[in-house]
Amino acid sequence: MTTVLQDMLVFNEKFVENKGYEVFQSGKYPKKKLVIVSCMDTRLVELLPKALNLSNGDIKIIKVAGAVVAHPFGSVMRSILVAVYALQAEEICVIGHHDCGMRGLETEGIIQQMKQRGVSEQALAAVKYFGVDLDEWLHGFSSIEDSVKQSVEIIEKHPLLPKDIPVHGLIMNPHTGKVDCVSQGYEEKVI
Repeated sequence: MTTVLQDMLVFNEKFVENKGYEVFQSGKYPKKKLVIVSCMDTRLVELLPKALNLSNGDIKIIKVAGAVVAHPFGSVMRSILVAVYALQAEEICVIGHHDCGMRGLETEGIIQQMKQRGVSEQALAAVKYFGVDLDEWLHGFSSIEDSVKQSVEIIEKHPLLPKDIPVHGLIMNPHTGKVDCVSQGYEEKVI
């Protein structure tokens, strides 16, 4: 029996040998000058770009659980700033989705699963020792609309983001690809 990794590596060898990469070649700068923060949900991997007419090379995309920008100085915000300052992105879009696994996620359930898979009380205590509040860090959200708006607000108010960058908030239906606009950054910006 082969592993998932072995299957991927065997396929990759043939992919490169057959020059399958040629149809995906593009530059490192996004053609549409857009960076998207999106959920890591498997249903959005191909649906989101297709539903928004986006092709390889059009955008920079940051995948994170719930499309949540949890901290103004975390890795998601750092990636956004790199996209703006080093990779020529001129707009930002946060795209959450209905039926998200982060909606209603309870920390206690995650911690119980950690313990069942061998994470010790000592390890959990060490995390707390370093100042991480696991209840806050792992907790989900109750409203996708509020979560998207909160992430948009964190980005818009960031002291290192240029004030002329529009930040949009969208919510996608993961079954149909329908997108609803929660907030449109053009209304606030003078471009």
